[in-house]
Parts: sequence; C-alpha cells; structure tokens
Amino acid sequence: MRRFVFRSPRLGFLAADPALADAAAAFYCRNREAFAPFDPVQPEEFFTPEGQEERLGWDLEQAEAGRSFRFLLVQPRHPGKIIGLAGLNEIIGGAFHSCFISYKIDHTLWGRGYGSEAIDALTQWGFRNLDLHRVEANIMPRNLASRKAAAKAGFEEEGLARRYLKINGIWEDHLHMVRRNDEEDL
Repeated sequence: MRRFVFRSPRLGFLAADPALADAAAAFYCRNREAFAPFDPVQPEEFFTPEGQEERLGWDLEQAEAGRSFRFLLVQPRHPGKIIGLAGLNEIIGGAFHSCFISYKIDHTLWGRGYGSEAIDALTQWGFRNLDLHRVEANIMPRNLASRKAAAKAGFEEEGLARRYLKINGIWEDHLHMVRRNDEEDL
C-alpha cells in the first residue's frame, strides 16, 4: 500500500505519481460530466491512463522543482480508489509567498464535507511545510458548493475577477477567495 504524504480525518493525500495513472484516469472518467461545467475543455487523451501518466509525471517534476504540489485523495479504507484531487499551484516566493489552490471531489461524495476537509488540510500543510503567507482560490460565482467549501475551510472573498479563466470554452468571472497564514505574524 502507498504511504500517505499526510492525512486528514477522512482523507489520505497521495503525492502525484505516474504509477497512479490508471486510478486517476478512472476518477476523471467517472466525473467527466459532473466536472464539465467547472473545468477547462480537455483533449480526449486526458481521460486515458496514458494521458494521466503524462500529467502525473509533469506534476512530479513540478513538485521536485517546488513550483506545485498536487495530491490524489483516497479514503484510507479504500486506498486504491481516487476520490479527489487537491493541489497548491503556481507557488511564488519572495514578498508574495503565495499560491493558488485547486480541488475536486468525486461527484458521488458532494455535500458530505470532503471538499472543505481537503481544502483545509492542504492549506494547513502549505502553511506548515512551505511557509506560505496566503493561499488563493478562484471560484465561479455560480459554483455555490465550491464557494461554501472554501468558506468553511476559512477562505474569505476578496473580490471579483471578470472573465478570469476559460472554463468549458467560455471566459468566466471568478470570485477571488483567500486564506492567510495568520500564525506566521505571531
């Protein structure tokens, strides 16, 4: 069994690894329709084990360079089935010392608190292990479940970015939500 990089009460966080390509492809195929309104358009190969092997290899390179850390989420009692993903992306140091968070939970588990648990645990991990000052989430205003999950994990709205990201082929507005590492100032 793979070792978790860390755990939250109900989730195990596995580091991105090309060896997990089959499970990652199965996750994306299971959730393709549910995620479509909230995701960029992906090429067909993205949903294949080969496409995921390439993506996970890139994720591993990014982690080794300290630019991004992406984790595959499992329930510890079912460690072979990916039920989500969460990542700290585009890590910038210096005076900014921040990043963007991304997350997805299997649609069969929506509404059960897994999203907020993953967001909170990963944000805390970033504060502890990467000494981040802030973690930013950008969420479409109509994605109420994602907004609620981020708010429950301590994120606050800072403003609206017009036509911010191209989602499902359309430039969409996004609410900018942030959680600051308030403990670093103590």
